[in-house]
Amino acid sequence: MAQQFELPHPWPSDGWSLKIRDRERLEPPHVSLMRRTRTWRFALREQAFLDREPDPREVPARLVRHLISNSARYGETWDKLYPENPVNSTDTPSANEDPN
Repeated sequence: MAQQFELPHPWPSDGWSLKIRDRERLEPPHVSLMRRTRTWRFALREQAFLDREPDPREVPARLVRHLISNSARYGETWDKLYPENPVNSTDTPSANEDPN
């Protein structure tokens, strides 16, 4: 089940939302920052954007600071949702691993 996080004013009214999506256990731990139809993936281990597109420079600096300052909370949630791929681990699960 996806986990949505509240963002402070004025971000939600400007179309921004933040969540950990379903079925992402094989990906690096991250939160998905969305604005309307665009999505940026923010890595919880590296505290940096995972992708070059959309351009991370389009994310306001205050919002990036919010992601960084709350990354521990997001990491705890990721670890509960995907305990086989915890934030504090450098191992990544294999697609062939049995999650049970």
